[in-house]
Amino acid sequence: MFKLRRFLRGYKVQLIVGPLCKLFEAILELFVPLVMAAVIDNGILRNDLGYVLSMGGVLVLLGVVGLSAALVCQYMASYTSQGAGTKIRNALFEHIGTLSHRELDELGTPSLITRMTSDINAVQANIAMTMRLLLRAPFLIIGALVMACFIDLKISLIFFFASAIIGAILYLVMSRSLPFYKKVQSLVDRISLLSRENLEGNRVIRAFSKQRAQQEALDKEGGNLAKISIRVGRLAALLNPATYVVTYSAIALILYFGGKQVDGGVLLSGDIIALTSYMMQILLAMIVLANLVVLLSRGNASAARINEVFEVEPSVTERSTSPVKPKENAPKIEFSGVDFTYGDGDNELENISFTIEKNTFTGIIGTTGSGKSTLLSLILRYYDTSSGRVMTDGVDVRDYPFSQLRGNAGVVPQKSVLFSGTVRSNMLWQKPDATDDEIWRALEIAQAAEFVRELPNGLGSAVAQGGTNFSGGQRQRLCIARALVGEPELIILDDSFSALDFATEKALRTELLKMKNTTIIIVTQRCSTIMSADKILVLEDGKLEGEGTHGELFESCSAYREICLSQLKSSEVPR
Repeated sequence: MFKLRRFLRGYKVQLIVGPLCKLFEAILELFVPLVMAAVIDNGILRNDLGYVLSMGGVLVLLGVVGLSAALVCQYMASYTSQGAGTKIRNALFEHIGTLSHRELDELGTPSLITRMTSDINAVQANIAMTMRLLLRAPFLIIGALVMACFIDLKISLIFFFASAIIGAILYLVMSRSLPFYKKVQSLVDRISLLSRENLEGNRVIRAFSKQRAQQEALDKEGGNLAKISIRVGRLAALLNPATYVVTYSAIALILYFGGKQVDGGVLLSGDIIALTSYMMQILLAMIVLANLVVLLSRGNASAARINEVFEVEPSVTERSTSPVKPKENAPKIEFSGVDFTYGDGDNELENISFTIEKNTFTGIIGTTGSGKSTLLSLILRYYDTSSGRVMTDGVDVRDYPFSQLRGNAGVVPQKSVLFSGTVRSNMLWQKPDATDDEIWRALEIAQAAEFVRELPNGLGSAVAQGGTNFSGGQRQRLCIARALVGEPELIILDDSFSALDFATEKALRTELLKMKNTTIIIVTQRCSTIMSADKILVLEDGKLEGEGTHGELFESCSAYREICLSQLKSSEVPR
Protein backbone atom coordinates (compact mmCIF):
# COMPACT_ATOMS: atom_id res chain seq x y z
CA MET A 1 0.00 0.00 0.00
CA PHE A 2 2.84 2.37 0.79
CA LYS A 3 3.93 2.36 -2.85
CA LEU A 4 0.46 3.53 -3.91
CA ARG A 5 0.53 6.57 -1.60
CA ARG A 6 1.24 8.83 -4.60
CA PHE A 7 -2.40 8.45 -5.62
CA LEU A 8 -3.48 10.09 -2.33
CA ARG A 9 -1.95 13.42 -3.34
CA GLY A 10 -4.65 16.04 -3.47
CA TYR A 11 -6.52 14.52 -0.52
CA LYS A 12 -4.36 15.92 2.29
CA VAL A 13 -7.28 17.74 3.98
CA GLN A 14 -9.49 14.66 3.89
CA LEU A 15 -6.67 12.43 5.19
CA ILE A 16 -6.18 14.73 8.19
CA VAL A 17 -9.73 15.85 8.97
CA GLY A 18 -11.36 12.42 8.52
CA PRO A 19 -9.28 10.44 11.06
CA LEU A 20 -9.34 13.39 13.50
CA CYS A 21 -13.14 13.41 13.41
CA LYS A 22 -13.16 9.69 14.16
CA LEU A 23 -10.65 10.23 16.95
CA PHE A 24 -12.91 12.95 18.38
CA GLU A 25 -15.84 10.52 18.29
CA ALA A 26 -13.75 7.95 20.18
CA ILE A 27 -12.91 10.55 22.86
CA LEU A 28 -16.60 11.28 23.32
CA GLU A 29 -17.33 7.54 23.52
CA LEU A 30 -14.85 7.21 26.39
CA PHE A 31 -16.81 9.79 28.38
CA VAL A 32 -20.09 7.89 28.07
CA PRO A 33 -19.32 5.30 30.82
CA LEU A 34 -18.30 8.11 33.20
CA VAL A 35 -21.57 9.95 32.56
CA MET A 36 -23.49 6.71 33.10
CA ALA A 37 -21.63 6.16 36.37
CA ALA A 38 -22.55 9.68 37.47
CA VAL A 39 -26.20 9.09 36.56
CA ILE A 40 -26.29 5.95 38.72
CA ASP A 41 -24.32 7.30 41.68
CA ASN A 42 -25.61 10.87 41.80
CA GLY A 43 -29.02 10.55 40.21
CA ILE A 44 -30.65 7.14 40.55
CA LEU A 45 -29.25 6.25 43.99
CA ARG A 46 -30.23 9.72 45.32
CA ASN A 47 -33.59 9.82 43.51
CA ASP A 48 -32.55 13.07 41.80
CA LEU A 49 -34.69 13.08 38.65
CA GLY A 50 -33.41 16.47 37.55
CA TYR A 51 -29.83 15.23 37.61
CA VAL A 52 -30.78 12.11 35.66
CA LEU A 53 -32.51 14.21 33.00
CA SER A 54 -29.64 16.68 32.74
CA MET A 55 -27.07 13.89 32.41
CA GLY A 56 -29.38 12.19 29.92
CA GLY A 57 -29.21 15.38 27.89
CA VAL A 58 -25.42 15.21 28.06
CA LEU A 59 -25.54 11.63 26.73
CA VAL A 60 -27.80 12.72 23.86
CA LEU A 61 -25.44 15.60 23.11
CA LEU A 62 -22.43 13.25 23.12
CA GLY A 63 -24.30 10.92 20.76
CA VAL A 64 -25.32 13.67 18.32
CA VAL A 65 -21.88 15.28 18.23
CA GLY A 66 -20.20 11.88 17.91
CA LEU A 67 -22.57 10.88 15.09
CA SER A 68 -21.87 14.14 13.26
CA ALA A 69 -18.11 13.58 13.57
CA ALA A 70 -18.51 10.00 12.34
CA LEU A 71 -20.54 11.14 9.32
CA VAL A 72 -17.91 13.71 8.41
CA CYS A 73 -15.23 11.02 8.63
CA GLN A 74 -17.37 8.64 6.56
CA TYR A 75 -17.75 11.27 3.84
CA MET A 76 -14.04 12.07 3.85
CA ALA A 77 -13.13 8.36 3.70
CA SER A 78 -15.52 7.66 0.83
CA TYR A 79 -14.40 10.72 -1.12
CA THR A 80 -10.73 9.86 -0.69
CA SER A 81 -11.00 6.12 -1.36
CA GLN A 82 -13.18 6.50 -4.45
CA GLY A 83 -11.03 9.32 -5.82
CA ALA A 84 -7.78 7.44 -5.21
CA GLY A 85 -9.30 4.25 -6.65
CA THR A 86 -10.28 6.11 -9.81
CA LYS A 87 -6.76 7.49 -10.12
CA ILE A 88 -5.22 4.04 -9.64
CA ARG A 89 -7.57 2.48 -12.19
CA ASN A 90 -6.85 5.18 -14.77
CA ALA A 91 -3.10 5.02 -14.18
CA LEU A 92 -3.09 1.22 -14.35
CA PHE A 93 -5.08 1.23 -17.58
CA GLU A 94 -2.72 3.83 -19.05
CA HIS A 95 0.34 1.82 -17.97
CA ILE A 96 -1.07 -1.38 -19.47
CA GLY A 97 -1.50 0.55 -22.70
CA THR A 98 2.26 1.24 -22.77
CA LEU A 99 3.22 -2.43 -22.43
CA SER A 100 4.32 -4.35 -25.49
CA HIS A 101 2.78 -7.61 -26.61
CA ARG A 102 5.52 -9.48 -24.76
CA GLU A 103 4.49 -8.12 -21.33
CA LEU A 104 0.79 -8.54 -22.04
CA ASP A 105 1.40 -12.17 -22.99
CA GLU A 106 3.25 -12.76 -19.72
CA LEU A 107 0.72 -11.05 -17.45
CA GLY A 108 -2.35 -12.51 -19.13
CA THR A 109 -5.69 -10.84 -19.81
CA PRO A 110 -7.73 -12.50 -17.02
CA SER A 111 -5.17 -11.52 -14.39
CA LEU A 112 -5.10 -7.93 -15.61
CA ILE A 113 -8.90 -7.75 -15.50
CA THR A 114 -8.92 -9.05 -11.91
CA ARG A 115 -6.31 -6.49 -10.90
CA MET A 116 -8.25 -3.69 -12.62
CA THR A 117 -11.47 -4.62 -10.81
CA SER A 118 -11.46 -6.64 -7.57
CA ASP A 119 -7.88 -5.76 -6.54
CA ILE A 120 -8.49 -2.03 -6.91
CA ASN A 121 -11.81 -2.39 -5.08
CA ALA A 122 -9.92 -4.05 -2.21
CA VAL A 123 -7.44 -1.17 -2.12
CA GLN A 124 -10.32 1.34 -2.07
CA ALA A 125 -11.88 -0.48 0.89
CA ASN A 126 -8.47 -0.52 2.56
CA ILE A 127 -8.11 3.26 2.28
CA ALA A 128 -11.63 3.92 3.56
CA MET A 129 -11.42 1.59 6.54
CA THR A 130 -7.93 2.79 7.45
CA MET A 131 -9.17 6.38 7.64
CA ARG A 132 -12.18 5.34 9.71
CA LEU A 133 -10.70 2.80 12.11
CA LEU A 134 -6.90 2.84 12.19
CA LEU A 135 -6.76 5.62 14.82
CA ARG A 136 -10.09 4.94 16.50
CA ALA A 137 -9.69 1.28 17.49
CA PRO A 138 -6.23 1.50 19.13
CA PHE A 139 -7.20 4.78 20.82
CA LEU A 140 -10.33 3.20 22.31
CA ILE A 141 -8.33 0.25 23.63
CA ILE A 142 -5.65 2.43 25.18
CA GLY A 143 -8.18 5.00 26.38
CA ALA A 144 -10.37 2.37 28.04
CA LEU A 145 -7.33 0.91 29.83
CA VAL A 146 -6.28 4.36 31.07
CA MET A 147 -9.79 5.23 32.24
CA ALA A 148 -10.01 1.89 34.08
CA CYS A 149 -6.73 2.72 35.84
CA PHE A 150 -8.19 6.05 37.03
CA ILE A 151 -11.25 4.29 38.45
CA ASP A 152 -9.36 1.50 40.24
CA LEU A 153 -5.76 0.49 39.65
CA LYS A 154 -6.07 -3.04 41.02
CA ILE A 155 -9.14 -3.98 39.00
CA SER A 156 -7.54 -2.45 35.91
CA LEU A 157 -5.03 -5.32 36.04
CA ILE A 158 -7.90 -7.56 34.88
CA PHE A 159 -8.21 -5.26 31.83
CA PHE A 160 -4.53 -5.61 30.95
CA PHE A 161 -4.56 -9.37 31.44
CA ALA A 162 -7.75 -9.82 29.35
CA SER A 163 -6.47 -7.48 26.63
CA ALA A 164 -3.21 -9.44 26.38
CA ILE A 165 -5.12 -12.73 25.98
CA ILE A 166 -7.47 -11.26 23.36
CA GLY A 167 -4.47 -9.80 21.52
CA ALA A 168 -2.75 -13.21 21.54
CA ILE A 169 -5.90 -14.87 20.15
CA LEU A 170 -6.12 -12.28 17.38
CA TYR A 171 -2.45 -12.73 16.53
CA LEU A 172 -2.69 -16.53 16.36
CA VAL A 173 -5.80 -16.46 14.15
CA MET A 174 -4.56 -13.70 11.86
CA SER A 175 -1.02 -15.05 11.44
CA ARG A 176 -2.43 -18.37 10.23
CA SER A 177 -5.10 -16.94 7.94
CA LEU A 178 -3.23 -14.10 6.22
CA PRO A 179 -1.07 -16.30 3.93
CA PHE A 180 -4.20 -17.69 2.33
CA TYR A 181 -5.46 -14.36 0.99
CA LYS A 182 -2.92 -14.12 -1.82
CA LYS A 183 -3.78 -17.70 -2.82
CA VAL A 184 -7.42 -16.67 -2.97
CA GLN A 185 -6.64 -13.86 -5.44
CA SER A 186 -4.60 -16.24 -7.61
CA LEU A 187 -7.51 -18.68 -7.72
CA VAL A 188 -9.83 -15.81 -8.64
CA ASP A 189 -7.47 -15.15 -11.57
CA ARG A 190 -7.78 -18.79 -12.61
CA ILE A 191 -11.57 -18.75 -12.41
CA SER A 192 -11.61 -15.50 -14.38
CA LEU A 193 -9.50 -17.16 -17.08
CA LEU A 194 -11.81 -20.18 -17.31
CA SER A 195 -14.91 -17.98 -17.35
CA ARG A 196 -13.49 -15.80 -20.11
CA GLU A 197 -12.48 -18.80 -22.21
CA ASN A 198 -15.90 -20.40 -21.78
CA LEU A 199 -17.77 -17.24 -22.68
CA GLU A 200 -15.62 -16.45 -25.73
CA GLY A 201 -15.50 -20.06 -26.89
CA ASN A 202 -19.11 -20.87 -26.12
CA ARG A 203 -19.92 -21.93 -29.69
CA VAL A 204 -16.87 -24.19 -29.90
CA ILE A 205 -17.75 -25.79 -26.58
CA ARG A 206 -21.29 -26.48 -27.78
CA ALA A 207 -20.02 -27.78 -31.12
CA PHE A 208 -17.90 -30.41 -29.34
CA SER A 209 -20.49 -31.00 -26.57
CA LYS A 210 -17.88 -30.11 -23.95
CA GLN A 211 -20.24 -28.31 -21.59
CA ARG A 212 -19.92 -30.97 -18.90
CA ALA A 213 -16.11 -31.13 -19.14
CA GLN A 214 -15.82 -27.34 -18.90
CA GLN A 215 -18.26 -27.29 -16.02
CA GLU A 216 -16.16 -29.89 -14.22
CA ALA A 217 -13.00 -27.83 -14.78
CA LEU A 218 -14.70 -24.74 -13.36
CA ASP A 219 -16.12 -26.77 -10.46
CA LYS A 220 -12.62 -28.01 -9.67
CA GLU A 221 -11.16 -24.50 -9.50
CA GLY A 222 -14.22 -23.27 -7.62
CA GLY A 223 -13.79 -26.15 -5.20
CA ASN A 224 -10.16 -25.19 -4.58
CA LEU A 225 -11.24 -21.61 -3.91
CA ALA A 226 -14.00 -22.82 -1.60
CA LYS A 227 -11.59 -25.06 0.35
CA ILE A 228 -9.20 -22.20 1.05
CA SER A 229 -12.04 -19.79 1.83
CA ILE A 230 -13.62 -22.32 4.22
CA ARG A 231 -10.27 -22.88 5.88
CA VAL A 232 -9.84 -19.14 6.42
CA GLY A 233 -13.46 -18.92 7.54
CA ARG A 234 -12.95 -21.63 10.16
CA LEU A 235 -9.98 -19.76 11.57
CA ALA A 236 -11.90 -16.48 11.56
CA ALA A 237 -14.87 -18.22 13.21
CA LEU A 238 -12.71 -18.80 16.30
CA LEU A 239 -12.38 -15.05 16.89
CA ASN A 240 -15.79 -14.22 18.30
CA PRO A 241 -16.24 -17.24 20.62
CA ALA A 242 -12.70 -17.03 21.99
CA THR A 243 -12.73 -13.28 22.53
CA TYR A 244 -16.21 -13.27 24.05
CA VAL A 245 -15.22 -16.02 26.49
CA VAL A 246 -12.25 -13.97 27.63
CA THR A 247 -14.26 -10.74 27.76
CA TYR A 248 -17.18 -12.10 29.76
CA SER A 249 -14.79 -13.95 32.04
CA ALA A 250 -13.07 -10.61 32.65
CA ILE A 251 -16.45 -8.94 33.27
CA ALA A 252 -17.32 -11.69 35.78
CA LEU A 253 -14.04 -11.02 37.59
CA ILE A 254 -14.71 -7.28 37.53
CA LEU A 255 -18.17 -7.82 39.03
CA TYR A 256 -16.78 -10.21 41.64
CA PHE A 257 -13.86 -8.09 42.80
CA GLY A 258 -15.70 -4.85 42.15
CA GLY A 259 -18.64 -6.04 44.25
CA LYS A 260 -16.29 -6.58 47.15
CA GLN A 261 -14.91 -3.08 46.64
CA VAL A 262 -18.44 -1.67 46.67
CA ASP A 263 -19.25 -3.58 49.87
CA GLY A 264 -16.07 -2.16 51.40
CA GLY A 265 -17.04 1.37 50.34
CA VAL A 266 -13.99 1.75 48.09
CA LEU A 267 -16.01 1.92 44.86
CA LEU A 268 -19.50 3.05 43.92
CA SER A 269 -22.02 1.05 41.91
CA GLY A 270 -21.59 3.41 38.96
CA ASP A 271 -17.87 2.67 38.87
CA ILE A 272 -18.62 -1.03 38.31
CA ILE A 273 -20.96 -0.14 35.43
CA ALA A 274 -18.25 2.11 33.96
CA LEU A 275 -15.60 -0.61 34.27
CA THR A 276 -17.92 -3.14 32.61
CA SER A 277 -18.59 -0.67 29.77
CA TYR A 278 -14.87 -0.07 29.26
CA MET A 279 -14.30 -3.83 29.07
CA MET A 280 -16.96 -4.10 26.34
CA GLN A 281 -15.38 -1.17 24.51
CA ILE A 282 -12.04 -2.97 24.55
CA LEU A 283 -13.67 -6.15 23.22
CA LEU A 284 -15.46 -4.38 20.39
CA ALA A 285 -12.35 -2.36 19.53
CA MET A 286 -10.27 -5.55 19.46
CA ILE A 287 -12.73 -7.24 17.09
CA VAL A 288 -12.78 -4.16 14.87
CA LEU A 289 -9.00 -4.13 14.94
CA ALA A 290 -8.92 -7.81 13.96
CA ASN A 291 -11.26 -7.22 11.04
CA LEU A 292 -9.17 -4.21 10.07
CA VAL A 293 -6.05 -6.39 10.07
CA VAL A 294 -7.82 -8.84 7.75
CA LEU A 295 -8.93 -6.02 5.47
CA LEU A 296 -5.48 -4.46 5.47
CA SER A 297 -3.91 -7.81 4.66
CA ARG A 298 -6.25 -8.36 1.75
CA GLY A 299 -5.67 -4.79 0.61
CA ASN A 300 -1.90 -5.20 0.86
CA ALA A 301 -2.05 -8.43 -1.15
CA SER A 302 -4.11 -6.65 -3.79
CA ALA A 303 -1.84 -3.61 -3.71
CA ALA A 304 1.17 -5.88 -4.25
CA ARG A 305 -0.52 -7.38 -7.33
CA ILE A 306 -1.27 -3.89 -8.66
CA ASN A 307 2.31 -2.79 -8.04
CA GLU A 308 3.55 -5.85 -9.91
CA VAL A 309 1.91 -4.44 -13.03
CA PHE A 310 3.21 -0.91 -12.42
CA GLU A 311 6.72 -2.33 -11.96
CA VAL A 312 6.66 -4.11 -15.31
CA GLU A 313 8.68 -1.99 -17.71
CA PRO A 314 7.70 -2.12 -21.37
CA SER A 315 10.36 -3.79 -23.49
CA VAL A 316 9.34 -1.62 -26.44
CA THR A 317 9.63 2.12 -25.75
CA GLU A 318 9.79 5.30 -27.78
CA ARG A 319 13.24 6.80 -28.19
CA SER A 320 11.69 10.13 -29.10
CA THR A 321 8.25 11.66 -29.52
CA SER A 322 9.47 14.04 -32.23
CA PRO A 323 8.36 13.18 -35.78
CA VAL A 324 10.98 11.57 -38.02
CA LYS A 325 11.53 12.66 -41.60
CA PRO A 326 11.38 9.63 -43.94
CA LYS A 327 13.91 9.26 -46.74
CA GLU A 328 12.37 9.77 -50.17
CA ASN A 329 14.16 7.11 -52.24
CA ALA A 330 14.39 4.41 -49.59
CA PRO A 331 12.37 1.17 -49.68
CA LYS A 332 9.10 1.18 -47.77
CA ILE A 333 10.17 -1.79 -45.62
CA GLU A 334 13.64 -3.24 -45.16
CA PHE A 335 14.72 -6.17 -42.96
CA SER A 336 18.46 -6.58 -42.38
CA GLY A 337 19.69 -9.76 -40.68
CA VAL A 338 16.71 -9.93 -38.35
CA ASP A 339 16.52 -12.57 -35.62
CA PHE A 340 13.66 -12.74 -33.15
CA THR A 341 12.76 -14.89 -30.15
CA TYR A 342 9.84 -14.73 -27.73
CA GLY A 343 12.24 -15.48 -24.90
CA ASP A 344 12.19 -19.27 -24.81
CA GLY A 345 15.62 -19.53 -26.41
CA ASP A 346 14.48 -20.68 -29.85
CA ASN A 347 14.43 -18.19 -32.70
CA GLU A 348 11.02 -17.60 -34.27
CA LEU A 349 12.75 -15.70 -37.08
CA GLU A 350 16.33 -16.24 -38.15
CA ASN A 351 18.51 -14.07 -40.39
CA ILE A 352 15.62 -12.47 -42.29
CA SER A 353 16.66 -9.92 -44.95
CA PHE A 354 14.48 -8.44 -47.70
CA THR A 355 13.14 -5.14 -49.03
CA ILE A 356 9.65 -4.02 -50.01
CA GLU A 357 9.47 -1.07 -52.38
CA LYS A 358 6.90 1.69 -52.08
CA ASN A 359 3.52 1.37 -53.81
CA THR A 360 3.92 -2.36 -54.41
CA PHE A 361 1.92 -5.47 -53.54
CA THR A 362 3.84 -8.02 -51.47
CA GLY A 363 2.58 -11.42 -50.44
CA ILE A 364 3.88 -13.51 -47.54
CA ILE A 365 3.14 -17.21 -47.48
CA GLY A 366 4.30 -20.22 -45.52
CA THR A 367 3.16 -23.15 -43.46
CA THR A 368 1.44 -22.70 -40.11
CA GLY A 369 3.92 -21.53 -37.47
CA SER A 370 6.51 -20.37 -39.97
CA GLY A 371 6.66 -16.86 -38.46
CA LYS A 372 4.49 -14.84 -40.84
CA SER A 373 2.49 -12.95 -38.19
CA THR A 374 5.61 -12.51 -36.08
CA LEU A 375 7.33 -10.84 -39.01
CA LEU A 376 4.43 -8.38 -39.38
CA SER A 377 4.61 -7.57 -35.65
CA LEU A 378 8.18 -6.36 -36.10
CA ILE A 379 7.20 -3.91 -38.85
CA LEU A 380 4.91 -1.97 -36.51
CA ARG A 381 7.18 -2.64 -33.53
CA TYR A 382 4.80 -4.62 -31.41
CA TYR A 383 7.99 -6.48 -30.52
CA ASP A 384 11.64 -5.49 -30.94
CA THR A 385 14.07 -7.64 -32.88
CA SER A 386 16.58 -9.78 -30.97
CA SER A 387 19.23 -8.75 -33.51
CA GLY A 388 19.31 -6.99 -36.86
CA ARG A 389 17.06 -4.10 -37.70
CA VAL A 390 13.79 -3.23 -39.40
CA MET A 391 13.55 0.01 -41.37
CA THR A 392 10.59 1.93 -42.74
CA ASP A 393 11.20 4.62 -45.36
CA GLY A 394 14.93 4.33 -44.69
CA VAL A 395 14.59 4.97 -40.93
CA ASP A 396 14.93 2.39 -38.16
CA VAL A 397 11.48 1.67 -36.72
CA ARG A 398 12.95 2.21 -33.23
CA ASP A 399 13.54 5.87 -34.11
CA TYR A 400 9.90 6.55 -34.93
CA PRO A 401 7.37 7.74 -32.35
CA PHE A 402 4.59 5.17 -32.13
CA SER A 403 1.97 7.61 -33.38
CA GLN A 404 3.87 8.22 -36.61
CA LEU A 405 4.96 4.61 -37.19
CA ARG A 406 1.53 3.09 -36.62
CA GLY A 407 -0.56 6.08 -37.64
CA ASN A 408 0.44 5.70 -41.28
CA ALA A 409 -0.50 2.02 -41.41
CA GLY A 410 -3.83 0.28 -41.73
CA VAL A 411 -3.69 -3.12 -40.03
CA VAL A 412 -6.14 -6.02 -40.14
CA PRO A 413 -5.15 -8.75 -37.64
CA GLN A 414 -5.96 -12.44 -37.96
CA LYS A 415 -8.82 -12.23 -35.48
CA SER A 416 -11.61 -9.90 -36.59
CA VAL A 417 -12.28 -7.56 -33.66
CA LEU A 418 -15.11 -5.03 -33.69
CA PHE A 419 -16.03 -2.82 -30.75
CA SER A 420 -19.47 -2.12 -29.35
CA GLY A 421 -20.96 1.05 -30.79
CA THR A 422 -21.99 1.73 -34.37
CA VAL A 423 -20.58 0.91 -37.78
CA ARG A 424 -19.49 4.54 -38.10
CA SER A 425 -17.71 4.61 -34.71
CA ASN A 426 -15.77 1.48 -35.69
CA MET A 427 -14.80 2.98 -39.05
CA LEU A 428 -13.34 6.10 -37.37
CA TRP A 429 -10.53 4.24 -35.58
CA GLN A 430 -8.02 4.74 -38.38
CA LYS A 431 -8.99 8.34 -39.08
CA PRO A 432 -11.16 10.02 -36.40
CA ASP A 433 -12.16 12.94 -38.64
CA ALA A 434 -13.03 10.84 -41.68
CA THR A 435 -16.09 11.91 -43.63
CA ASP A 436 -18.95 9.58 -44.54
CA ASP A 437 -17.75 9.66 -48.14
CA GLU A 438 -14.35 8.32 -47.05
CA ILE A 439 -16.03 5.62 -44.96
CA TRP A 440 -18.25 4.53 -47.85
CA ARG A 441 -15.23 4.49 -50.16
CA ALA A 442 -13.44 2.11 -47.76
CA LEU A 443 -16.56 -0.04 -47.45
CA GLU A 444 -16.80 -0.22 -51.25
CA ILE A 445 -13.20 -1.43 -51.54
CA ALA A 446 -13.75 -3.97 -48.73
CA GLN A 447 -16.92 -5.28 -50.45
CA ALA A 448 -18.91 -4.34 -47.34
CA ALA A 449 -20.95 -1.40 -48.65
CA GLU A 450 -23.81 -3.55 -49.92
CA PHE A 451 -24.74 -5.22 -46.64
CA VAL A 452 -24.11 -2.02 -44.63
CA ARG A 453 -26.62 -0.14 -46.84
CA GLU A 454 -29.16 -2.85 -46.10
CA LEU A 455 -28.82 -2.33 -42.34
CA PRO A 456 -31.72 -0.40 -40.71
CA ASN A 457 -29.62 2.68 -39.91
CA GLY A 458 -26.73 2.30 -42.34
CA LEU A 459 -23.54 3.65 -40.77
CA GLY A 460 -25.47 4.37 -37.59
CA SER A 461 -26.44 0.72 -37.11
CA ALA A 462 -25.43 -0.85 -33.83
CA VAL A 463 -22.44 -3.15 -33.49
CA ALA A 464 -22.76 -5.63 -30.62
CA GLN A 465 -19.81 -6.42 -28.37
CA GLY A 466 -17.29 -8.31 -30.47
CA GLY A 467 -19.44 -7.74 -33.57
CA THR A 468 -21.50 -10.84 -32.80
CA ASN A 469 -24.50 -9.46 -34.72
CA PHE A 470 -22.51 -9.91 -37.96
CA SER A 471 -21.35 -13.05 -39.70
CA GLY A 472 -17.66 -13.98 -39.78
CA GLY A 473 -17.27 -12.75 -43.34
CA GLN A 474 -19.05 -9.49 -42.59
CA ARG A 475 -16.89 -8.85 -39.54
CA GLN A 476 -13.78 -9.50 -41.59
CA ARG A 477 -14.83 -7.10 -44.33
CA LEU A 478 -15.71 -4.40 -41.79
CA CYS A 479 -12.28 -4.81 -40.19
CA ILE A 480 -10.64 -4.45 -43.62
CA ALA A 481 -12.72 -1.35 -44.33
CA ARG A 482 -11.70 0.15 -40.99
CA ALA A 483 -8.04 -0.19 -41.96
CA LEU A 484 -8.65 1.39 -45.38
CA VAL A 485 -10.38 4.56 -44.19
CA GLY A 486 -8.21 7.51 -45.19
CA GLU A 487 -6.16 5.29 -47.57
CA PRO A 488 -3.02 4.91 -45.39
CA GLU A 489 0.45 4.60 -46.94
CA LEU A 490 0.88 1.01 -45.70
CA ILE A 491 -1.81 -1.66 -45.53
CA ILE A 492 -1.09 -4.91 -43.70
CA LEU A 493 -3.56 -7.77 -44.01
CA ASP A 494 -2.71 -10.73 -41.77
CA ASP A 495 -4.60 -13.70 -43.19
CA SER A 496 -7.62 -11.43 -43.46
CA PHE A 497 -9.43 -13.18 -46.31
CA SER A 498 -9.95 -16.51 -44.52
CA ALA A 499 -13.71 -15.98 -44.04
CA LEU A 500 -14.32 -14.71 -47.58
CA ASP A 501 -15.42 -16.71 -50.57
CA PHE A 502 -13.14 -16.68 -53.62
CA ALA A 503 -15.35 -14.30 -55.65
CA THR A 504 -15.51 -11.72 -52.84
CA GLU A 505 -11.80 -12.06 -52.18
CA LYS A 506 -10.97 -11.54 -55.86
CA ALA A 507 -13.18 -8.43 -56.07
CA LEU A 508 -11.67 -7.03 -52.86
CA ARG A 509 -8.13 -7.70 -54.03
CA THR A 510 -8.84 -6.03 -57.38
CA GLU A 511 -10.10 -2.89 -55.63
CA LEU A 512 -7.10 -2.87 -53.28
CA LEU A 513 -4.67 -2.88 -56.17
CA LYS A 514 -6.40 0.19 -57.64
CA MET A 515 -5.43 2.26 -54.59
CA LYS A 516 -2.68 4.77 -55.33
CA ASN A 517 0.39 5.61 -53.22
CA THR A 518 -0.23 2.58 -51.05
CA THR A 519 2.05 -0.32 -50.16
CA ILE A 520 0.12 -3.53 -49.56
CA ILE A 521 1.37 -6.53 -47.59
CA ILE A 522 -0.84 -9.61 -47.45
CA VAL A 523 -0.17 -12.68 -45.33
CA THR A 524 -2.20 -15.62 -46.54
CA GLN A 525 -2.46 -19.39 -46.73
CA ARG A 526 -3.92 -19.25 -50.24
CA CYS A 527 -1.40 -19.12 -53.05
CA SER A 528 -4.09 -17.79 -55.42
CA THR A 529 -4.35 -14.64 -53.30
CA ILE A 530 -0.77 -13.53 -53.97
CA MET A 531 0.05 -14.95 -57.40
CA SER A 532 -0.23 -11.47 -58.91
CA ALA A 533 1.98 -9.87 -56.22
CA ASP A 534 5.02 -7.85 -57.21
CA LYS A 535 7.01 -9.88 -54.70
CA ILE A 536 6.31 -13.01 -52.68
CA LEU A 537 8.19 -13.96 -49.50
CA VAL A 538 8.18 -17.63 -48.57
CA LEU A 539 8.80 -18.46 -44.90
CA GLU A 540 9.61 -21.90 -43.53
CA ASP A 541 10.43 -22.54 -39.85
CA GLY A 542 11.31 -18.89 -39.30
CA LYS A 543 13.65 -18.68 -42.29
CA LEU A 544 13.22 -16.92 -45.62
CA GLU A 545 13.14 -19.82 -48.08
CA GLY A 546 12.38 -17.79 -51.18
CA GLU A 547 11.80 -14.29 -52.55
CA GLY A 548 10.51 -13.24 -55.96
CA THR A 549 7.48 -13.34 -58.24
CA HIS A 550 5.15 -16.31 -58.51
CA GLY A 551 6.78 -17.59 -61.70
CA GLU A 552 10.29 -17.30 -60.30
CA LEU A 553 9.43 -19.02 -57.01
CA PHE A 554 7.46 -21.83 -58.63
CA GLU A 555 10.56 -22.77 -60.55
CA SER A 556 13.22 -22.14 -57.91
CA CYS A 557 11.59 -22.60 -54.47
CA SER A 558 10.46 -26.13 -53.56
CA ALA A 559 8.57 -24.94 -50.47
CA TYR A 560 6.48 -22.53 -52.53
CA ARG A 561 5.90 -25.11 -55.24
CA GLU A 562 4.64 -27.62 -52.67
CA ILE A 563 2.19 -25.07 -51.28
CA CYS A 564 0.84 -24.27 -54.74
CA LEU A 565 0.48 -27.91 -55.78
CA SER A 566 -1.21 -28.78 -52.48
CA GLN A 567 -3.97 -26.30 -53.31
CA LEU A 568 -4.20 -26.41 -57.12
CA LYS A 569 -3.72 -28.94 -59.86
CA SER A 570 -0.52 -28.56 -61.80
CA SER A 571 -2.48 -27.50 -64.88
CA GLU A 572 -4.25 -24.75 -62.87
CA VAL A 573 -1.04 -23.12 -61.65
CA PRO A 574 -0.02 -20.25 -63.96
CA ARG A 575 3.60 -20.32 -64.99
